[in-house]
Amino acid sequence: MKRHPSLAHLSREHHPALLLAQLLKNDAPAYKGMPVEPAAKAAYALNLFLTDLKDHFKKEERLLQRVKDFNNNIERLAGEIIEEHRELTDDFLTLQSAKNLVNSLDDLGRKLEQHIRKEERVLFPLIEQYCPEAVLAEIEALVK
Repeated sequence: MKRHPSLAHLSREHHPALLLAQLLKNDAPAYKGMPVEPAAKAAYALNLFLTDLKDHFKKEERLLQRVKDFNNNIERLAGEIIEEHRELTDDFLTLQSAKNLVNSLDDLGRKLEQHIRKEERVLFPLIEQYCPEAVLAEIEALVK
């Protein structure tokens, strides 16, 4: 799907996160060059969170603060997405102490995928539809 240039950067950042989500699922096939064992998957996931996703969440939250007042659905989604960021952060940070690592990885993978799909399929189209071009131009600077 073609994104407005102001959102394209965030959308591109979703690709490695979607790959991670697939990798973490129980029924995922082995990916060449990616970890296979649950402990290695957990370490990989935590590292990706700390090096990329944590900052990605912050960018999205700056975006949400700027656009939430343009539409009631955007405002509602902003609250949901911020809460999902908190939950996903907790899930990443507690992977190492999970009692059932395989299930925790699977749950995290499914939650992460669902979260990204919500942003791509619901939030971003609403932002593109309801935010004026001047605001969309501002967004580009906020998320880079």
